[in-house]
Amino acid sequence: MFLGITNSPRDYAWGSITAIPELLGRTVTGAPQAELWLGAHAGSPSVVVNPAVVGGADTLADWIAAEPESALGRAPQDGDGTPVLPFLLKVLAAAAPLSLQAHPTPEQAREGFAREEAAGVPLDAPERNYKDPFPKPELVVALSERFEALSGFRPVPEAVRDIRTIDGGSRRLAPLLAALDRGLEETVRWLETGGEGAASTVAAVSELAAAVPDPTPNIATVVDLAAAYPGDAGIVIALLMHRVTLHAGQAMYLAAGNIHAYLDGLAIELMAPSDNVLRGGLTPKHIDVTELLRVLDFTADPVPMLEPAPLAPGVDRFAPDGVGFALVRVSSAGRPAGGAPASGSGSGGVGGGGGVAPLGGPSIAICTEGAATLVGAHSTTMLRRGEACYITPDEGDVTVEADEVAGATATVFIATAA
Repeated sequence: MFLGITNSPRDYAWGSITAIPELLGRTVTGAPQAELWLGAHAGSPSVVVNPAVVGGADTLADWIAAEPESALGRAPQDGDGTPVLPFLLKVLAAAAPLSLQAHPTPEQAREGFAREEAAGVPLDAPERNYKDPFPKPELVVALSERFEALSGFRPVPEAVRDIRTIDGGSRRLAPLLAALDRGLEETVRWLETGGEGAASTVAAVSELAAAVPDPTPNIATVVDLAAAYPGDAGIVIALLMHRVTLHAGQAMYLAAGNIHAYLDGLAIELMAPSDNVLRGGLTPKHIDVTELLRVLDFTADPVPMLEPAPLAPGVDRFAPDGVGFALVRVSSAGRPAGGAPASGSGSGGVGGGGGVAPLGGPSIAICTEGAATLVGAHSTTMLRRGEACYITPDEGDVTVEADEVAGATATVFIATAA
């Protein structure tokens, strides 16, 4: 079954006013629209377009609860043995920095959830860190021409070069350099806990960075963050991180412990269906420094770029190891005027023959460009730009064909179990 689904975007303050409405073909309301959730997560389950075809269920979560075998097949189970959709697909549109954050490992999530349950912290309490006992690995693929982010710690010598440039010989940042001599973890702890001299260091970095005549990307980011979140420790922590620009189609994978913040742009985001976020700044929300430091990975690794595996012309699969989900991107060309197959078409490739998306179980598709026909083992549906559907496991692998109008192309992303 191809089940049409939709949702109302989340109105977080950092969201873009225009990006998601333009993708969905909806009216721009003037309010921020930050995230469109496509999945069964209790925080914002997808709405079923035609409830009559699933026994009157209004949301995807309701239908899964009522008919788990039909909806999920042999999907994974949660700790109580309840079948679950093993991913959450989002469209994310940032016009301002998101919170500086990290996510726990499976072991940390289970322990943290049990600890807060035993302490009687309500699930909806602002100070609650662990809303569920699950990790939250995630990947992000840029849709906009540029998607800007911070991700992971960079080598300390790289950060020191920027800090010396900002300092300009004033020696006002000597305490920061001295902290880095003691180690990256010690420096982050000092900044996050507001140790002696930390606040004045944040103020000095903010002031001096604004006067740098030819700033590096990290220094320019410091200036932007200082304007948005004056006095926040994240301003300085951003200097210690990789400043990343993803171009359209490029992806990153953010494993447990990776410190990151999205800054600007439109993207597809795929993650485990968890809401466990440990924040470290750039937000008015709850920050638990002790818990954040417990989960952070302070290794200075390269930018965690994720290269897709090309399955066929126009078909790519983003699949981090061991996370239980994958993202398939199918870019398919339609037929040019006169009805002949588009150049390069062929079995399993692009053009009139369409691209075949190998699916591993329950899946969700969204069309981000053009219009496409999806053909499964038992049924067919059409998705136009901004439309989405849930795909039951019995449909098997799905062929994606661009709508046959002159010059048409289509791009469809399909999140699937792995």
